[in-house]
Amino acid sequence: MTFPDLQRTTVLVLNRHWLAIDAVTPIEAFGHLASGTARALQIEGDSMQPFDWADWRELPVHEGVPVIGTPRGPVRIPTVIVLTRFDRVPLHRPKFGFRALWERDGGRCQYTGRKLTPAEANIDHILPRSRGGRDEWGNCVLSDRAINSRKGAKTPAEAGLRLLSQPRAPRAMPVTLRIRNIWNIPDWDHFLHH
Repeated sequence: MTFPDLQRTTVLVLNRHWLAIDAVTPIEAFGHLASGTARALQIEGDSMQPFDWADWRELPVHEGVPVIGTPRGPVRIPTVIVLTRFDRVPLHRPKFGFRALWERDGGRCQYTGRKLTPAEANIDHILPRSRGGRDEWGNCVLSDRAINSRKGAKTPAEAGLRLLSQPRAPRAMPVTLRIRNIWNIPDWDHFLHH
């Protein structure tokens, strides 16, 4: 028997149309199964069979299959669950910050186009904060630290700089596109397109 870290997000959640919408911990997955809001998928090769909680608890436990101990004996931890009623794909709207700016700007200085390392980059306020500029998508870009330091409290025009493109808020995207299989769980590969 294996006793996995129950706090890791190792269970893929599909909506009722079998589109990936989240990754949760085994504890959260068991909550969905026990409440009847999801069914567990048994995946063997290309064969997939959903099970409700009562039937899932009765599945035999094989060597090397992650399990959780219960008073009735070990129960397999599913790698994928399917919600029974939820049919939407939520949208992800990035929160403003360095990481989101890095993604939006492709890790490139928006004045020189040079690819930066995180240590070389910082956030530049087009209209400096000292002059009323705000922390918002349309006023901030990723900049080379040296360029930003040279620019100081000036506007790009005053500093002799030109933006490569007009900054905008990133578009909302389906959460499906953001889910990563960081634990390399083979069963997830059927549902993720990366």
